Amino acid sequence: MIVCHCTQISDHDIRAAVDWMRASDPETIITPGKIYHALGKRADCGGCMPLFLDTMRQCDNLAVPPILRGLRAIRKGDSHEGRRQGHRVSQRSAAV
Repeated sequence: MIVCHCTQISDHDIRAAVDWMRASDPETIITPGKIYHALGKRADCGGCMPLFLDTMRQCDNLAVPPILRGLRAIRKGDSHEGRRQGHRVSQRSAAV
């Protein structure tokens, strides 16, 4: 089945790219951009992205490698990723 009409990428191409990336580097994080790159193509209109992501999720080899799971635990109330409160330019100018 054709997933991306603009670049003629099929579901078989996506599965093959995921399998190839996982075999070459078991610890890699697989993204749509990496799949496009592995296939030697670039995203065009983006209309295929929902189907592209669904096809990726159906791949057995897509899971995050165990060594990378849980590296970044999000804490409750930590909305600024550990930055101080006035890290934004708009907040600094308002405080002055």
